[in-house]
Amino acid sequence: MVDRQGLEALFRKHGYADFTWVDPKDIVVAHWVRMKCRFGCDEYGRTASCPPNVPSVDECRLFFNEYSAAVIFHFEKRVDAPEDRHAWTRSVNRKLLALEREVFISGHERAFLLFMDSCCLCPECAGTKAECRHPEGARPTPEALGVDVFSTVRPLGLPVEVLSDYDQPMNRYAFLLVE
Repeated sequence: MVDRQGLEALFRKHGYADFTWVDPKDIVVAHWVRMKCRFGCDEYGRTASCPPNVPSVDECRLFFNEYSAAVIFHFEKRVDAPEDRHAWTRSVNRKLLALEREVFISGHERAFLLFMDSCCLCPECAGTKAECRHPEGARPTPEALGVDVFSTVRPLGLPVEVLSDYDQPMNRYAFLLVE
């Protein structure tokens, strides 16, 4: 049984107040998301925690179904250029890893985090899981696991739009699966 009140206190202790609980069965997993990775992302095949170095979409769907609870953390940020987000997301991802560890230690041994952006723990990714310099901390994004973030967060009333220019704030989402 997931102690939501205890976990929420832990989230707030770590500085996270903008979060929403979701049933993992309501996390939309779709093959089109993987296709966007494969044919639209320059990190495809170049990072240890991005496709094709992650399970198949069908395996990801099965993975989510093994959990009874998930938390979606919302982050909003405006940047001048796309590459400017990496320093910010690296910092947030490291803090989220610390939270995942504390959730694990609190008795949720199956706690698993999905970063809000590419791993970025290293300034230059080794490119494969075998050469990864931080295999204990590398995590995929929701999109890497086939999550249709748009279709998952919109029904929850969370903001998400395709940005048409960099003057608009990004809305990023990290997922924490707990049991």
